[in-house]
Amino acid sequence: MPPGRPRDNGGVARNKQRGRRSTAEAVVEPVDCGLAELVPDRDRPRAWTLLIDGAPQSHVDLDDPALLTFEYQRRLGHVIDLAAPSGRPVHAVHLGGGAFTLARYTAATRPRSTQQIVEVDAPLVQLVRSRLPLDPGARIRVRSTDARAGLGKLPDGWADLVVADVFSGARTPAHLTTAEFLTEVRRVLKPGGTYAANLADGPPLTHVRGQVATAATVFPELALAADPAVLRGRRFGNAVLLGSDRTLPVSELTRRIASDPHAGRVEHGRALADFTGGAAVVTDAAAEPSPVPPPGVFRA
Repeated sequence: MPPGRPRDNGGVARNKQRGRRSTAEAVVEPVDCGLAELVPDRDRPRAWTLLIDGAPQSHVDLDDPALLTFEYQRRLGHVIDLAAPSGRPVHAVHLGGGAFTLARYTAATRPRSTQQIVEVDAPLVQLVRSRLPLDPGARIRVRSTDARAGLGKLPDGWADLVVADVFSGARTPAHLTTAEFLTEVRRVLKPGGTYAANLADGPPLTHVRGQVATAATVFPELALAADPAVLRGRRFGNAVLLGSDRTLPVSELTRRIASDPHAGRVEHGRALADFTGGAAVVTDAAAEPSPVPPPGVFRA
């Protein structure tokens, strides 16, 4: 449940062209991680943005669950698209629920997929379930428990895809940044499965570099996608880290991310190793949460 940019400009333009406006009112409720707001999209009648303590977290259109408007979610959507042949059902685990955006996307683009969402904030889960109900035909199970504990209950080799998108107070908890955690992710993945994590960091990118170094101890293939300004350490933002034991479709991922409304860049191979620059591997014994975002950086 990460911070993110609100909406890409292309999405806004497309929505305005539809000429349909929502008359729904915002919903505000306290949840374990802060104050949750579901704000209606004024240009789409059944679309909502989830904010926690004023920071945008997720956007959902119940009429079009395949629509991804936040830039980091678009990048994760590309990863989901490339995790298996187009349209093939997958077993997917979503660590961090938010408004269930990526699980809805997977169900829409890969019908008959079996998915598990692990979200520790039970009141948030209840709010999303009641106000933004899941398609009853989707094979999505939601567990209200800690992400690492929920992962530990899954059998070996169950998942084609594990997406980690866990934030508490805009920071990734320390125990979800370590080699031990990623070893558990690798256990749950099938051979050839894909791990994707949404990270948030800013200059000097110590957290992201450490996450790449840590993932390299578990996964032989890695890639990192982000806005070029984030990768250059010029601003705070999101980066998507991929890991697998198979050759990643880097060329196609690069093409898709470069063509997004907020174009990104993909680092891989030697360039990614150079970017990491000898960063230390993170272990349970010395882990820290991801850094605190600068004030207002992810405000709507």
